[in-house]
Amino acid sequence: MSPLPQQAALPFTLHLGVFVEPYLQFILEGKKTIESRFATRRFAPYNQVEKGDVILLKQSSGPIVGICQVTHCWFYELDPESWETIQRDFAQALCAQDPEFWQQRQAASYATLMRVQFVKAIEPIPFAKRDRRGWVILQPGGDQQLNLEI
Repeated sequence: MSPLPQQAALPFTLHLGVFVEPYLQFILEGKKTIESRFATRRFAPYNQVEKGDVILLKQSSGPIVGICQVTHCWFYELDPESWETIQRDFAQALCAQDPEFWQQRQAASYATLMRVQFVKAIEPIPFAKRDRRGWVILQPGGDQQLNLEI
């Protein structure tokens, strides 16, 4: 299938987020209302996601299974104070009460937190993604085309 045709600029940016369980299911069920991405460098979505943007929810090594919209974003350069703030204010919404969640992210220097709404499970859509990135910004006409295997 060929890429989608070039269109007028959308009023939002389309993102592809790769999710592992149980967090993907938590988002789809509405239990997890904030998505987080922690990184050692300023990788997307850090400072590249905005209120109103749309996220396609892709299962790790699997299809796209959901969609949602971002309602608020927070960006942190991590230090002891910001770690404390994130853990205190967002752990429940992140479904991150397990100490292992925080231990796995302790080497991070940057964090992006996104409140999501209008979460909708969809019929699985196969998506050909061959790299290891957990977050991709999809832009019509840009380097990353939305190539769906339909």
